[in-house]
Amino acid sequence: MESLANLECFVRSAEAGGFSGAARRLGLTPAAVSRNVAHLERNLGVRLFHRSTRSLTLTETGERFLLALRDDLAGVQAAIAAVAGGDQPAGVLRVSMSLTFGADVVLPLLPEFLARYPLVRPDWRFENRQVDLVAEGYDAAIGGGFDLPVGFVARPLAPAHIVAVASPSLLEGRALPSHPAELSGWSGVVMRSDTTGRIREWTFRNPAGEEAPARLAQSVVVNDPAAVRQAARLGLGVAMLAMPDVVADLATGRLVRLAPRWWADAGAISIYYSSRAQLPAKTRAFVDHVVEQFRRERLADRFDGSLG
Repeated sequence: MESLANLECFVRSAEAGGFSGAARRLGLTPAAVSRNVAHLERNLGVRLFHRSTRSLTLTETGERFLLALRDDLAGVQAAIAAVAGGDQPAGVLRVSMSLTFGADVVLPLLPEFLARYPLVRPDWRFENRQVDLVAEGYDAAIGGGFDLPVGFVARPLAPAHIVAVASPSLLEGRALPSHPAELSGWSGVVMRSDTTGRIREWTFRNPAGEEAPARLAQSVVVNDPAAVRQAARLGLGVAMLAMPDVVADLATGRLVRLAPRWWADAGAISIYYSSRAQLPAKTRAFVDHVVEQFRRERLADRFDGSLG
């Protein structure tokens, strides 16, 4: 009987496209993962991977073996976890989310979650990108504006509404813009996409259904919403940010909303995860907890830019 460790190292290496990626997911060294896969190949008497200095690809036999093994391995792991933990959510919980939204909104939900599920150990990554849950070994991710592949579930949490904000110091002695067209004469803090290299521009709308472009001068260019927010706080220019990133600053007066009856709709902020049949108890518990907390605290309403 082949060891579960060898089988898991093979599956994770195939999913990650290398031993290093599998090692990060499994908490092992790349050498240990490579050794376990080599043991599996020796025990089976077949070669599962083509190896080179730059790549790791499945052989035809390896592809057939992965297809036959992947779902069964997930079932075995779920069964082991259920027996060991008595169906109690347990283990490392790897989640990806943006820095500002994660630290300001999701992290405060963690104490209650851990009090309820003390056997879960969070391992969270704060990053402003869409991750590959399977290849990178994440249990779940939170974000917006992502195109999810087939086989993934996205549970909406709140609208992703973009609003224009500025610091009181920048606004001092000046008339506040009431229409997106009036923003063009202001210095702007804008964000350049790491993926496309482009500056994102928004079309705003109002409750009457009217639309208008909202363009800013590119006075300061950064590549992360956290930096955009901080630059706006410092009075470096007008910024366009998601409501969850600025709602606390708007409440305290650290930032002021401009053209307050206008916003841009960037879709929804969702928590997404694999729809596989054997979803780990830790992942299910986390998803349900986040969804319930958003409902209980009425966070979707707080982040709704259409409310003015």
